[in-house]
Amino acid sequence: MSTETTNISAGQVKELRERSGAPMMDCKHALSESKGDVEQALVWLRKKGIATAAKKAARVTSEGSVSSYIHAGGKIGVLVEINCESDFVARTDDFKDLIKDIAMHIAAADPKFVRKEDVTPEAYEKEKEIYRAQAASTGKPANVVEKIVEGKMSKFYEEVCLLDQPFVKEPGITIHQLIASKIGKLGENIFVRRFARFKVGDVGETIAITKVQQDQKTE
Repeated sequence: MSTETTNISAGQVKELRERSGAPMMDCKHALSESKGDVEQALVWLRKKGIATAAKKAARVTSEGSVSSYIHAGGKIGVLVEINCESDFVARTDDFKDLIKDIAMHIAAADPKFVRKEDVTPEAYEKEKEIYRAQAASTGKPANVVEKIVEGKMSKFYEEVCLLDQPFVKEPGITIHQLIASKIGKLGENIFVRRFARFKVGDVGETIAITKVQQDQKTE
């Protein structure tokens, strides 16, 4: 469906966020797909499991599983821990398939962080300065340079943050959306805790642990 001509207002996004609890970017996408119809956008979010996922995001995830993936030839290996709310869900085929898919994705896509909030200030500023220098070298005005930098930083998150990356097996969705669909199906919160990626001969292996803190108190 083409959405290029659809004009989405801030008020529509705000209303959809309040009614669904879904993240802003998902709300914008849903409204674009629904040509600005909030009711249809709600249906779209529910079909994708995103609205359900947002409502469950604060729930405790103290169970889960650790899975591994070894790339053909044994040159790349991944360990990933993904949490859910119950041991029952952790033992389902859907959850096991999800964690295996994410481990395989990490091997292929080489993310450096779990989510945007985990990007270190040092990594953020270093990348921003590189983009600013590149844009400034074109001779464009300072305000244009900053807009270029903002656009490139959004792309930077897609490249280095696991949840923002397009899923390698289905590039039309992100890892965040993949997880959201499983939350909708399984009815429990699912949370990527950490991962490690090792490549033979590479001394700079990636070990990513989320900085997002969850309240792990039980009722």
